[in-house]
Amino acid sequence: MKVAVVMGSKSDYPKLEKGIELLEMFGIEVVARALSAHRTPNQLMTFLKEIEEDTDVIIAAAGKAAHLPGVIASHTLKPVIGLPIKSSTMDGLDSLLSIVQMPQGIPVATVTIDSGINAALMSAQIMSIKYPVIKDKLINYRKEMELKVLEDDKNLRG
Repeated sequence: MKVAVVMGSKSDYPKLEKGIELLEMFGIEVVARALSAHRTPNQLMTFLKEIEEDTDVIIAAAGKAAHLPGVIASHTLKPVIGLPIKSSTMDGLDSLLSIVQMPQGIPVATVTIDSGINAALMSAQIMSIKYPVIKDKLINYRKEMELKVLEDDKNLRG
């Protein structure tokens, strides 16, 4: 049970950190790398070959042109989850549109801007098809969310 997390730049890591922690809490091994589709394409291709046999899902985080998820998806049949990162221009809309508008035949699942938690949860949901233990952890995670909301609601009524 393994997820690869690839970010275009080390500066993207804060958006991924909580999601990585969540995956590890679920007992999922995580390998994280900062590799650029444009600046380190050879190293990216080498990494994708290295993880092909033992990785279930790939999370690819990128900002601005945000080509990383699409480039990765074009070189693997593993599910790729694109995580758009908010850049200094357009509040991440440029990243979101770049990731979500993949050409027919090379899909990338896409989550909300800067949401490493949703990317982690989506990867866990995909893996839960194969690993029942992850499904159980997701059920418990949602139950905990439900209980927290109900407790917050109860506290509002005083």
